[in-house]
Amino acid sequence: MISQAMLGFGRSKSCIRELAAYGARRKAEIGADRVFDYSLGNPSVPAPDCVNEAIRELLSLDSCTLHGYTTAAGLPSLRRAIAEDMRKRYAAELDPDKMYIICGAAAGLAICLRALVQPGEEVIAFAPFFPEYRMFTEGVGGVLVTVPPLSDLQPDLDAFEKALTEKTQLVIVNTPNNPSGVVLSAQTLERLARILEAAQARYGHPIYLVSDEPYRELVYDGREVPCMLHFYDNTILDYSYSKSLSLPGERIGYLAVSPKMAEGDTVYAALTGAARACGYVNAPSLMQRVIEKCIGQTADVSIYRRNRDLLYNSLTEMGYDCVYPDGAFYLFVRTPEPDARAFSERAKKHELLLVPSDDFGLGGYVRLAYCVTEEMILRSLPAFKALAQEYGL
Repeated sequence: MISQAMLGFGRSKSCIRELAAYGARRKAEIGADRVFDYSLGNPSVPAPDCVNEAIRELLSLDSCTLHGYTTAAGLPSLRRAIAEDMRKRYAAELDPDKMYIICGAAAGLAICLRALVQPGEEVIAFAPFFPEYRMFTEGVGGVLVTVPPLSDLQPDLDAFEKALTEKTQLVIVNTPNNPSGVVLSAQTLERLARILEAAQARYGHPIYLVSDEPYRELVYDGREVPCMLHFYDNTILDYSYSKSLSLPGERIGYLAVSPKMAEGDTVYAALTGAARACGYVNAPSLMQRVIEKCIGQTADVSIYRRNRDLLYNSLTEMGYDCVYPDGAFYLFVRTPEPDARAFSERAKKHELLLVPSDDFGLGGYVRLAYCVTEEMILRSLPAFKALAQEYGL
């Protein structure tokens, strides 16, 4: 019998997916240069030279070795290299034997939820959040509990403390944030950890935290992303190289269980079992070897910073209310009318494709992915200006 839950997810509407389809049609009808597509968070900066250099070098290996299975958890040498890089850059200790190489951060989240959440248990996410958090949680029978943000889109930790219950099993933290670009401070993470520790003591069971970090290196203006391992022992890192190395289509990243986690061996065994149950056994062999040769490298993220400055400064001058993004490559803009979907539809009349924030667990905003060309941003500004004038900004 077909799973009704999965059927529902497959048929559920996604604004991003609908905008992508609409954008493709409009580009075919009127030309790509007349459509201003800010809908998709697809890196537009080339991968660093080390990626192609590594691929060319690896092609000299025996084909069966290059393309054969690795261990299920990934190459031991890659896991050791990642642990050493985290030690150097963040003074964070990782155990290579509690790491699992995964097919992207989304796969990592799916694995964590399947391993750690039982039907009826609760998962807490801070709005705004990546829409798949809800799908992954509900897909294992869990209940997603949304914590609203403060006015600056930092998490409301008082509301978080009240949202914790005996049924809370897992909390997801995403910094830099998709869709807002907000970066959480060390002070915020410290208080969040203390709240979680008190809840664990109160309810008598572990509450796990998954730190969702695909945008870790995409920060600007001297900001730093604190490592969650320093604040909370029951942490699992979920990382992807899709943004830092501009490799979104290669689906490669890792899960890492904190060496300080209580019963960390048991949790790691549950993660590996969930990965096997999901079919995530042996991430792509070629890309594992590429990543090992590119540890510590990043794409040229300064291009995103320039795009951010151009778009943020231009829109605020027009009268739009924008959240200043310290990281990622998204601009979150408050809509001049309460209905973000209606505003997004109106923007389409100017060939502006903007994602309404409702799917991110928060109304009243649109997300603009500025991982586009500077030239497209410049061409789109008259359209933004005309839209602003319609609202009297």
